[in-house]
Amino acid sequence: MSEIRITFLGTGAGASIHRAHTAIALDCAGGFRILLDAGSGNSVMRSGAEAGMFAESFDTVLLSHAHSDHMSGLPHIQGQRTMVKPEGPPMEVYSAELSLQRVQSLFRATSITHSVNEDGVTTSDGTKVVSWRYTHPGQRIQLSDKVWASCFAVDHIQGAMGWRVESDGVAVVFSGDTRFSENLAAASHGADLLIHEALCTDADTNGASSRGHSTAGEAARAAAIAQVKSLTLTHIDNPFHLNTQALLDDARTHFDGPIDVATDLYQITVGSP
Repeated sequence: MSEIRITFLGTGAGASIHRAHTAIALDCAGGFRILLDAGSGNSVMRSGAEAGMFAESFDTVLLSHAHSDHMSGLPHIQGQRTMVKPEGPPMEVYSAELSLQRVQSLFRATSITHSVNEDGVTTSDGTKVVSWRYTHPGQRIQLSDKVWASCFAVDHIQGAMGWRVESDGVAVVFSGDTRFSENLAAASHGADLLIHEALCTDADTNGASSRGHSTAGEAARAAAIAQVKSLTLTHIDNPFHLNTQALLDDARTHFDGPIDVATDLYQITVGSP
């Protein structure tokens, strides 16, 4: 069995004031790197630089949905990536069709010289710098000779999905944003790690659901149903940014396995050498 090294470049919810927005780097077998969501602004590049990860190293992006705190960093990553590695391959961005249409609108709104269409983003000299990869729930994609990704629908906004990444026998699942989802639990079955959003505690279950999100307890319920080996909570709301103990306490009432709460630049390795 191999291993996957996970670096959390952003762990805050949309209104975050103490954490960067959601972005997670997976370093898989054979040195293959995946970016799960792209945060907002230049947060991926700032956090990535602190972790020794730079824009030119992000060739593959798996996008959960098109809310700005998960995808609006993409034009900034592309711009820096193209500047540093102008002859490099296009950045490949995988997501649902609706999500990619909204990302295309973002690129059109922010680009000065690039052209944007349904196939990708091209510079004024004709160099393709982004390729859109339209995906649908249930699709399994071979990213490298040892790395596969599959997507599944979740309960957030139209087009929202989670991702399961399998690398040489190791499986990591990312929930994206979602209410409690039996579908997510099924897609996560037996995974080495479930990375699940946890906006707040069970005391505000109705508030979380009204915003399309899960509580820490609901994340742990999904982990228990899925029989995953471990659970990491992320996408944390402001009241819990500095003290996450209440989230852990809620989660531990539902899941007996290892649980932790990610912070920006937190790193974890799953699997074995």
